[in-house]
Amino acid sequence: MSDETTIQVNFGRPMPLFPLDQVALLPQQVRPLHVFEPRYRQMVEHALDGAGQIALAVFERRPSDQAEYLGSPTIRPAVCVGQIVQHEKLPDGRYNILVQGICRARVLNEVPPDDDRLYRAAMLEPIGAENGDEGMLGSIRGRLESCLSEGELAHMRRAREIAEFLRNERIPTSALMEVVSFTMITDPAVQYRLLSEGDPLARWEIISHELDGLERLIRIASKQHPEEWPKGCSWN
Repeated sequence: MSDETTIQVNFGRPMPLFPLDQVALLPQQVRPLHVFEPRYRQMVEHALDGAGQIALAVFERRPSDQAEYLGSPTIRPAVCVGQIVQHEKLPDGRYNILVQGICRARVLNEVPPDDDRLYRAAMLEPIGAENGDEGMLGSIRGRLESCLSEGELAHMRRAREIAEFLRNERIPTSALMEVVSFTMITDPAVQYRLLSEGDPLARWEIISHELDGLERLIRIASKQHPEEWPKGCSWN
């Protein structure tokens, strides 16, 4: 987990847009992506020539056909600005890239492709503050540690791993909340709510609700005697 304050984002110039079907990146998350379309290969080349940043966006709805997809289907306003931290250009021009989520942002207005640029771009503004006040989030940290290390969620390997991180006071609570968001919450609609919400306390309410629901599911599953499940099945 990195300190986001060490990476600057220039909101005074258009940011390349990489729209996908659902949320693919949240702050603090590191995600591998395979880039093969000519417009997005160009996008990566241009990004690497500059600050190495792109904005991962989400389609308002899945494009209905290839023609619509190749056009400019509407995107939802919240995006995650990502930093390309590693890249590999393949012999045929495709890219394998590793992107780290830096911050939330909102699309102000789009800059359509032109004769020289095949991909979409947009002027952005930041959403909220990525690092909330630790004093304000202190009670959340204790509740989160209790939630992940006790009760039903303690059965989950991911929960146990995050609980270990929570004991490291050098890792900000806000960063740990992000880790919970992209490792334990899989519903695309909820992930978009977390992406679009700038208030860390409001994000905690969403996270807490989802963890409560997950705990209820595990409680139901535990009544089905998981010790008798086939080999290879697990709480994760």
